[in-house]
Amino acid sequence: MTRALILGGTADAGSLAAEIARARIDAVYSYGGRTRAPADQPLPTRIGGFGGVSGLADYIRREAITHVIDATHPFAAEMTRNAVEACAETGTPLIALERAPWTKAPGDNWIEVGDVNAAVAALPKAPANVFLAIGRQHIAPFAMKPQHTYTLRFVDPPEATLPFAADVIVSRGPFTLDGELEMMRARGIAWIVARNSGGDGARAKVDAARMLGLPVIMISRPQLPERLRVESVTEVVQWLGHRTCLGA
Repeated sequence: MTRALILGGTADAGSLAAEIARARIDAVYSYGGRTRAPADQPLPTRIGGFGGVSGLADYIRREAITHVIDATHPFAAEMTRNAVEACAETGTPLIALERAPWTKAPGDNWIEVGDVNAAVAALPKAPANVFLAIGRQHIAPFAMKPQHTYTLRFVDPPEATLPFAADVIVSRGPFTLDGELEMMRARGIAWIVARNSGGDGARAKVDAARMLGLPVIMISRPQLPERLRVESVTEVVQWLGHRTCLGA
């Protein structure tokens, strides 16, 4: 009997959960715990970490998990590494549902950097209005350049005091091109810092930046272990050994 564990938290993971529920595959959806009000899923759901590799391996054994699907954010490197090691330890098949990264289009003005610290260094010295589209757990290094006026966008209101003054937008995507254009114009955004998440749900800010001629400091994805990787829900469900009826 198949019993799958979805390591989720992304829009792609939500689409996968919906299709797995329609296919009546036994599965559990796991949220990492960073979002205080996660979206409801049509599957049994757990919230919180596992306790590293050993904790995840114990969970796989205890819950009789037969397949693990890593549908976490492309920048959730620690969770991905833990999944690879725990699945190797338990002999559990693993697949990653990972959207393709964005690629530059004509008119894009990208400054591609390797990590958040490099993104801070790439910002200008002169004060500017900066949109940080990188998630709250990565913003602390930008306190090194307090001369800028920062706009942040979170799914939940921040619980702790921010390391610098900022205009915080609380909103859950996906975001539209028109909405991103309006937000950037209203706040006089001159620079954007983004992670190369890929996919359609967060792409509108990149397209808006191109239309407005704004520079984007694009943080490259982290290096991840080799594992089986696909880009569509259909491929994951087929990997589980079930026919799909997407759109039915």
